[in-house]
Amino acid sequence: MGDARSLPAWLDPLVWLDPLAWLIVLPLAWAALAFTFGPQRGAWLAIVGLAGQTVLALRLAADLLEHGGRVHAVGGWGAPLGIDLAADGLTALMLLLTQAVALAVAVYARAYFADPDFRAPGYRDHPVAATATPQDYFWPLTGFLLAGMNGLYLSTDLFNLYVTLEVIGLAAVGLVAAGGSAGPVTAALRYLLVSLTASMAYLMGVALVYGAHGTVSIAVLTPLPAPPPPTVWLAAGLMATALVLKTALFPFHFWLPPAHGGAPAPVSALLSALVVKASFYLILRLWLGVFAPLATVTAAQLLGALGAAAILWGSWQAIRARQLKMLVAYSTVAQLGYLFVVFPLLGSDGLALQAAVVQAWSHGLAKAAMFAAAGVLIKACGHDEIAALTGTAGRLPVTLFAFGLAGVTLMGLPPSGGFLGKWLLVQAALERGQWVWAAVVIVGGLLAAIYVFRVLHRSLLLAPPARRFQAVPPSLEWVAFGLAAASVMLGMRGAQLLRLLAVEAA
Repeated sequence: MGDARSLPAWLDPLVWLDPLAWLIVLPLAWAALAFTFGPQRGAWLAIVGLAGQTVLALRLAADLLEHGGRVHAVGGWGAPLGIDLAADGLTALMLLLTQAVALAVAVYARAYFADPDFRAPGYRDHPVAATATPQDYFWPLTGFLLAGMNGLYLSTDLFNLYVTLEVIGLAAVGLVAAGGSAGPVTAALRYLLVSLTASMAYLMGVALVYGAHGTVSIAVLTPLPAPPPPTVWLAAGLMATALVLKTALFPFHFWLPPAHGGAPAPVSALLSALVVKASFYLILRLWLGVFAPLATVTAAQLLGALGAAAILWGSWQAIRARQLKMLVAYSTVAQLGYLFVVFPLLGSDGLALQAAVVQAWSHGLAKAAMFAAAGVLIKACGHDEIAALTGTAGRLPVTLFAFGLAGVTLMGLPPSGGFLGKWLLVQAALERGQWVWAAVVIVGGLLAAIYVFRVLHRSLLLAPPARRFQAVPPSLEWVAFGLAAASVMLGMRGAQLLRLLAVEAA
């Protein structure tokens, strides 16, 4: 019997079962089926599909650890005539984070949307409320969102990255608008304008690179010949501006708090934990790859300064916030700043890159947990006011414990993943003699403690005797707790992540 690897590519079962392709095809498949079968069956299709995607991501990670980087030629036609998909350790880590968090959020969303009273204030008066509910759109749009994110992590040319950015942006806008009331729809329109503006800037950069070098293949372009022509500098500037706008780095963060704070809780969890990580990942990839010759000290210090400003400004706004979800949304602005403090600290020792990955993972898990916990508190109390959360600790101890655990990660307290990520950042800063970044990291942790303890303090106060709480499904509380616990345990299992990060591209 002949070796399967000797067959033509289109007959090779190893090609047909390659996780690189299925991680894009599978979410597209269950998203399309969710449109056909409706929200109830769509929820189960999504959960089963996401479980399969998680298994595929784990299989890919194991294969990379054993054999090294992977490349898959789509349809047997690789670059430059066809499309290649590629994975290394960094890709596998982002894929694992995406599938794991999305699976937990899907379980949460099924119970969340099953309650007819979940809708935002004013939704029942919205014209579409009589014919559709947010969960009618949630499952298909989530599938398209995840297909776009997985495609972005696996893509190997600049134009396909633009396509995936557009898919992610449009799906995310639709999810924000799923709340149905005036606030979310307004926030979604603002998000749409920002997303399209950024996408056009990125596409103009891709066109300039193609005009200068005749290719958009990252493998061919890496690294760019030195010295790069002025058009490439312009292209890099356009693409970088587009991506920091999509990542909501200060001062380009104006669209994020209304969008994340006004969306339904499962949507907020997806956007804050995962979506903004995709554009950051692309910035990091281009910085370390194609645009490495343009990665000057000045550019690195500028990104670091913007990251530091995001930490301070986002934390201050979270401290001042009156609504719970706006507090968590501004916390996202602050926590994203740590990812950009990494750039002036990148070096051959890999400490800063390790810090970026651990920070991305810990923030993804903790922020999904925090938005999930916020959703439970809002459902139980019937409002979003922090000042009126009194008595919730006695009624929802699991939820408040989950919120507190997620806060431990955001503060960077041991043994959480946030502690490991921030420790690596401080260590990298001290080894390079750049003490200011270490100071910013420490101050950011102290500011995070203030806004986290604000919520916990108010929740521990006794409620008035006449106060009534709405019952919530236990699964909502336990999903929030599971995500928060995972963000803490990450600090004790971070070595496995860093081992996978060491796998280089094929």
